[in-house]
Amino acid sequence: MTVRKAWIAGAVVVGSGLSFVMLLVVGVYLVAGDLAGGGGGTKKLAKGSVPAAYQPLVQKWGNLCPAINPALLAAQLYQESGFNPKAQSHAAAQGIAQFIPGTWATHGIDGDGDGDRDVWDPNDAIPSAASYDCSLASYVKDVPGNPTENMLASYNAGAYAVIKYGGVPPYKETRNYVKVITTLEKSFAAPQTRVDPSEQAAGAIAYAQKKLGTLYLWGGNGTPEQGGRFDCSGLTKAAYESVGVKLPRVANDQYNAGPHPARDELLPGDLVFFSDDLTNSRAIRHVGIYVGGGYMIDAPRTGAVIRFDPIDTPDYFGATRVTEDGAKALPTTV
Repeated sequence: MTVRKAWIAGAVVVGSGLSFVMLLVVGVYLVAGDLAGGGGGTKKLAKGSVPAAYQPLVQKWGNLCPAINPALLAAQLYQESGFNPKAQSHAAAQGIAQFIPGTWATHGIDGDGDGDRDVWDPNDAIPSAASYDCSLASYVKDVPGNPTENMLASYNAGAYAVIKYGGVPPYKETRNYVKVITTLEKSFAAPQTRVDPSEQAAGAIAYAQKKLGTLYLWGGNGTPEQGGRFDCSGLTKAAYESVGVKLPRVANDQYNAGPHPARDELLPGDLVFFSDDLTNSRAIRHVGIYVGGGYMIDAPRTGAVIRFDPIDTPDYFGATRVTEDGAKALPTTV
């Protein structure tokens, strides 16, 4: 597309001031119009969205029944524990799927066939979560409304509450639980088609460009006390916060703030991520804001300044197209 080639070519001109920003703004919104109506998901997981040790389990057991899929199961596990098999809550919920002991005693299964049911072992806990989801779905199959939402509400509040209220019960915690997981599902699914650009992308780029030349600071959030300095995820967080989107503080959580465009589908404003382990989004160690033409604005490391850097390096992990709903859905405790 001629317009797209024009703004990408311009994007690699570093230091062209306001014209640079305006070119990006025009490019983002022209392409946004061109891609209107895109989106959608699939039952395949996005690259590296689930730690490699658990991905085969989530992919397999996420297809156990029609009420779930691998991306939904991944979102549920992420919301419950951040994929931490040692997680334990104040309510005594245990393991990667956060089963309370009484529920585990009834619904825990021996997923790996080794003769025991261990709530702390993801090889048992992940299959058990899927199995429990499917059992709950069968309990509330005659309840009006969306079967998957009713199933998730049952996981949180109990099937009896869903049956009593004829759908997702009017509990704030339960409704938030359902909304969070169904929203996060999009960030764990490999998209079937190109995903729409963020409306805030151009503004986030403009913010980051104003910080070019600022000295890096580990843990920096850009506060006056820190001399307005940032680290990598502090910069991306502040850039999107400047346009009303609140991201988590660390890079590996920011990866889950929206769907994941392929390398050849990147648009200005996408967050781009880097890792020494290309199979595990939880190992991500660096993030920048894509500006087009194979370049990003990032805060690279101690001793460097915020600058333009190429993204096509061996440690390039992938990208996220930030959405407001995706950012809002991210658990603050992960």
